[in-house]
This record gives sequence, structure tokens and C-alpha cells, in this order.
Amino acid sequence: MGIALIWSIITILFRWIFSKRRGAISYDSSDQTALYIRMLDVRVRSQVGFEPERRGSHPYLGVDFRTLHSRAESAGTIPARRIRRLFSFQRHLLSSRLLRGAPHLNPLHILDEDYCGQAKCMLEKVGSWNFDIFLFDRLTNGNSLVFLTFNLLNQYGLIELFQLDMVKLRRFLVLVQEDYHNQNPYHNAVHAADVTQAMHCYLREPKLAQSLTSFDILLGLLAAATHDLDHPGVNQPFLIKTNHYLAALYRNTSVLENHHWRSAVGLLRETELFSNLPAEDSLSIERQLGSLILATDISRQNEYLSRFRTHLDENDLCLGNASHRHFVLQMALKCADICNPCRPWELSKQWSEKVTEEFFHQGDIEKKYKLEISPLCDSEANTIASVQIGFMTYVVEPLFAEWARFSDTRLSQTMLGHLGLNKASWSAMEPEASGSSEEGESEPGRATDEPSSRVLSQGSQES
Repeated sequence: MGIALIWSIITILFRWIFSKRRGAISYDSSDQTALYIRMLDVRVRSQVGFEPERRGSHPYLGVDFRTLHSRAESAGTIPARRIRRLFSFQRHLLSSRLLRGAPHLNPLHILDEDYCGQAKCMLEKVGSWNFDIFLFDRLTNGNSLVFLTFNLLNQYGLIELFQLDMVKLRRFLVLVQEDYHNQNPYHNAVHAADVTQAMHCYLREPKLAQSLTSFDILLGLLAAATHDLDHPGVNQPFLIKTNHYLAALYRNTSVLENHHWRSAVGLLRETELFSNLPAEDSLSIERQLGSLILATDISRQNEYLSRFRTHLDENDLCLGNASHRHFVLQMALKCADICNPCRPWELSKQWSEKVTEEFFHQGDIEKKYKLEISPLCDSEANTIASVQIGFMTYVVEPLFAEWARFSDTRLSQTMLGHLGLNKASWSAMEPEASGSSEEGESEPGRATDEPSSRVLSQGSQES
């Protein structure tokens, strides 16, 4: 009874926490004060020094990002998220009964247990590049990020090594998952889980597995799980031209990435996940986590790619050097973040449709408020195929060609193989784009050194 009582208290505590939290956490760069903020919430914006209706603000600022991509529920239907929560509650209830030694009373638990068992079977192959994150998310009732990240931290022995408190860790992962906007077609918790799984695949590559420390691996997994935390579903140029307070807070520089990082730091401090570590170690984790997440700003793609290429040309990467290992982690996270075109077609196609849906929805909002339509966001001037062909040609191919030079393994060749096949599949759907792209192709990664500004501006949203 004692264990069941403790579990009940923890459950009630979590519910109280969620009822009190208004949204994700961002840090004011000037005083490092934790601020609870809801995207585009006028009341909260006033708390961080921005007037509710300052001159020059666009009327779009009155819209809540958390409902931006939501779809109206038909009368009488139960939201899918509520159904997932009911299943999750069943699992918690079953756990409590098992701890008390009570038998099963509800046959619905059989279905829940069956799904949980399939999810565990999938985790046995979590290192496979064909891992279906969409199926895994369904099997875990929408909790793929929590289950996957916890499993990987445990698999690498990081929970024991860093003596992480299990309750604090679970709370941290749940809060991270909750602070992703699952109404976003693309930038949601499933994307974060997919990037974390890809990061795991890269961490297992021979060069990295032989060189990375446990600290490096912890940073890599945490950065992957939080790299798009509290993403609003629109890109940086949109935030700037609508005078959003985050753009002002971060001075129009890596606005989203800074917010993702500060939000992650906020959750680490709120949950006190690393409170058992020396203060300097906790601060080091926060700083290096920021360095990794900021590297996903695709507007700086050429900067990182040129540096990576120079290291490879001069053959001077020394993974015994901490700064070089960190740089490789940055490149690995960049690859994981945009690896969708390198997945098998069945998975890649779904991601392409989702990210383009998010682009086009932003374009519809811009049309509605008579703003300049962002590149690749105009559904009348672009197609899924044209968007993907451009992104693969100017961004993905150059990056993964250099990654294959660094890590010439079966996985790298598999990714490049899928990339080529997927590009051919999209080209077959877009004959004109196919002809023009063939004219521009020569040596992958070399002929496309300078991505077009149109594609890079897309990256601020895709990353």
C-alpha cells in the first residue's frame, strides 16, 4: 500500500504541475530569469517588458501559436490526444494494481499491454535506420519521445553513471514532450523522437563509438530530444516581420534555436535533473547543449559545412580533442535534424508531406494578413515535389556527402542510396524540376556548395 500511495502522490503532483504551467520556459538573455511564456500571449508578453499593443505590432500577434495548426473537432468526437491519455492512465492504473498484487479486472488492459509489448519489441531494434517512428508513436499512445529517450539513456548506462533521479528524469522527459506543439504537422514531439533515434544511429558509428565519452553521448541525446522545443510552427523571418517578442529578445539572430535552447535549460532547472552534479558541471551541460542546438540553425549551414569540409580536406580532425568531438556532435545533430530525405521512401514521403503542409499553412496565414509570402510557403507556386527536390539538392546532398567522407560506413552509403532514390521519386512527380535539377547536378556536395537563399530561408523553419 505504501508504494501505491507514493505513486498516487506523484501522479497528483504531475497533474498539479501541468495545471499551473502556462507554456514552455524561455530565459531572458539579460538576467537569466526563468519566465513562463505562452507563445503570443499578450498578458505574458507584458511581463517581459513588451507592451501589449506597441506601435508597429502586427495584428497576427493576437493569435496563439498553440492553436495555429489545430483542426476543429467535430461535435461529439473525442480528441485523439485525450484517448491517448486515457490509455496512458490505464497503464499507470495497471502498474499500481500490480504493485499491490491485485488481479486484472478490465479486459481493455489486454489491448494496452499488447501495444506496450510491441513497443518494447521495436525498441530492441532502435538502432535500425528503418525504424518506423510513426508506428512507435502509435504503440506508445503518443509518448514516443519519452519512451525512446528514456530507453536510450538507460541503454547507454547514463542513468546509473550520472546517478539521475528516476522521478526527476521522467518528469523532465514528460515536460519536454508536453512543450512540443503536437498540433504542428512537422515540428512536434514525433519529429524530436525521430531526430533522437537518428542521433543514436550516428553515435553507434565506429568513429564516434570509439571516441565519444559518456558526457558527449548524454549531451547528444539531450540536444536531439530538445532541439526544437516549443517550436511555434513558423520560421524566423515570420517572427521578425510580425514583430514577435522572441525576435526582439534574441535580436533577430537564431531566434528559434535560442528559444529552443533556453526552453531546454529552463526545464533542466525546473526539474533539477542535474542537481546532484557540481554547479560547474551543470553549467557546462547547459552551455554545450546550447552550442549543439544553435548549430541546427540552417542559415549558418555554409559556415559549418565549410569548416567540416576543411577539416576533412586537411585530415586534421582529432577525436581525442574535446573541441573536435563537440564539433562532430554538432555535425551529427545537423544530419539527424534533416535526415528525413535519407530515410526509406515510406517514411521519407510522410515527413515531406508534413513539413510542406506546415510551410503552406504559414503561407496561407501570410496571405490572410497581407504579408510577404515566405519562400517555399506559397502553395500556388510550389508543390511538395519541387520543395523537396530543391531542399535535397542544395542542403541535404552536400551535408551527407561530407558526412560520408568522414564516416564511410554501410549506414552512410545506405543514407545516400535512399537520398538518391527519394529524389528520383519526387523528380518523377515533377518533370520540369527533374530536367532542371539534372542540368545542375555533377558531383554531389561539391557542385552545390552555395545553397540558394530560397532554400536556406526554408531551413529556418525545417530545422
